[in-house]
Amino acid sequence: MSDTRPQGQPDEAMVDLLIKQVTEGLSPAEQRALDVMDSELASAYLRDLERAAAAVTLAGSKGGESLPAALSARIAQQAAEHFAHAGKVADLAAARNAATERARDRQAPAPGRAKRFDYGWLAAAACLVLAIFGWQRSPPPLPPVAAVPPAPVTVPPPVEKPAPPTAAEERAALLAKTDSLKIPLGATKDPAAAGVTGDVVWDPVTQRGFLHFAGLAANDPAMHQYQIWIFDAGRDKRYPVDGGVFDVPANAGEVVIPIRASLMVLKPAAFAVTLEKPGGVVVSGREHVVALGATS
Repeated sequence: MSDTRPQGQPDEAMVDLLIKQVTEGLSPAEQRALDVMDSELASAYLRDLERAAAAVTLAGSKGGESLPAALSARIAQQAAEHFAHAGKVADLAAARNAATERARDRQAPAPGRAKRFDYGWLAAAACLVLAIFGWQRSPPPLPPVAAVPPAPVTVPPPVEKPAPPTAAEERAALLAKTDSLKIPLGATKDPAAAGVTGDVVWDPVTQRGFLHFAGLAANDPAMHQYQIWIFDAGRDKRYPVDGGVFDVPANAGEVVIPIRASLMVLKPAAFAVTLEKPGGVVVSGREHVVALGATS
């Protein structure tokens, strides 16, 4: 009859001998029978049986109670299911009874220990189940834990700085102030002033102002530049306050020019625009006055 047990599993005879070796020891004849079997397989299962027997004995020495009937039945049932599936034996009850009889044939326990449970049966049954199901083997590795991706970092959009106001917008804001001065500018008889119209808005508190022109001829910055003058009633009229130089590009149409007074203007009396050399002058000869406006 062919051996139908699973590969790597001991047969009934080997299990029988191994259990007996752990629980009560082998006779010389039984030891020789075990020696001719698969030594590597026998050694592996013997180690499992010895560890299980030691664990059961240690537990028994602490509890002092007999094996519960439910646990005994569960052990037998698990072994029966395994042997029936593997086709190892036709009658598990016979194998279990044989193990039980061997355990009972051992030397009777010493006086005073009669109530300790039967180590032979418990060790044999427990070792049998442990050997079948490989309870002493290492548990399978846990499945890898999926890595949790880091939370996306939300970068707030950059805050756009508002564009600085244009000269025209600043002039409009200055015009809205009740204490600002608005002075019309008229063209002079200078040929460069033909068709010029405009005005001046000036704030005495902040010392800021703007010129507004229409029809002022474009200039070549390499040849001439326009220069602003502020006549202060509290100063000598021969020396008006310099208000800065500016250029008018070709086809400019209307232009708004900021006034940058070099000195504090105490009482603005008039505003003038002259045509000077590039960079302007300290004192104007007033040969080319192209626009002029007075406060009164």
